[in-house]
Amino acid sequence: MPQLRLLVLDDYEGILATAPAIDRLRQLSDVTIFHHALTVDNYHELSGYDVLLTLRERTKMDQEFFRSCSDVQLILQTGGHAYHLDANAATKQGIVVALGRGATQPMIVVPELAFGLMLGLVRQIYSLTTEMHNGRWSEAIGGSLAGRTLGILGYGRHGKPVARLAQAFNMKVIAWDRTGNAPKADEYGVERFDLDTLLGMSDIVSIHLRLSDDSRGLLNREKLWKMKRGAILINTARGAIVDEDALADALHEKHLSGAGLDVFEVEPLPSDSPLRTLPNVLLTPHIGWKVNTVLHEFVAIAADQLEAWLDNRLPSAQILNPSAMAVDRPRAGGICRDL
Repeated sequence: MPQLRLLVLDDYEGILATAPAIDRLRQLSDVTIFHHALTVDNYHELSGYDVLLTLRERTKMDQEFFRSCSDVQLILQTGGHAYHLDANAATKQGIVVALGRGATQPMIVVPELAFGLMLGLVRQIYSLTTEMHNGRWSEAIGGSLAGRTLGILGYGRHGKPVARLAQAFNMKVIAWDRTGNAPKADEYGVERFDLDTLLGMSDIVSIHLRLSDDSRGLLNREKLWKMKRGAILINTARGAIVDEDALADALHEKHLSGAGLDVFEVEPLPSDSPLRTLPNVLLTPHIGWKVNTVLHEFVAIAADQLEAWLDNRLPSAQILNPSAMAVDRPRAGGICRDL
């Protein structure tokens, strides 16, 4: 019986190949790993593979992509979302998309980066490091996080760990989420406020929202100017939540004293973006989730899902497009475990 063929896409850094769980995938399938980018010009390389393991949104999966996936029956999509994937196109071809929800490491490393950006701005770490490398010894005076009010947009799986970290820095934490609920302060002393009130109270605003129709463009020009003068904005969620042109204006005019941005509406960030030229902005290339432990956990979840799928017990809650299961498409001979 032919063996299941699995293709790992987008392992540019070679980290997925070193994950301990890659051995489990090799027990279940014949694994090939692409360390190069997949483009329209080499879609033909998808031919013959039954399963794809994809890394976050590195490869755009549109109708043209799926037309090249005549043999693919399962996509193991790492991470808990698929903004880059045309779910309807996948469903029409009977391709099941399993989301890698349930990863725990991002709940640790994303809040870590948010605080790294906060500290970098408040203590002027980047600008002072640059001056030191250029031979200067600055007499600049920085600030402290202690005693400042941190406003969290999205008090969920990332927002709550941020609140716990803020306690260690003796910060006051307030929060807003899209439910509109205003419960009593929780065990961390976090109170909920409406969005405008939170923006006006916060010395630092940190975004931890999912991208949706409701959150897209949430911090527009009007909202940014409702932030406290001299406040700092941190975004490790999704770039499209913030109006980047309006943010650049708010920073240029010193309404905001700084911003720490890991995500952008267009990635990679265009070379002519005004955000690249502002001295009061810290920029990182969407690295919030990019640490070894996260990528290794992604592979472990994918191995669990592949085994479950082969045994016909993959939970529908983990599938982006459950209706694809009903598409009349026989499984290839190799997609069958020898039980």
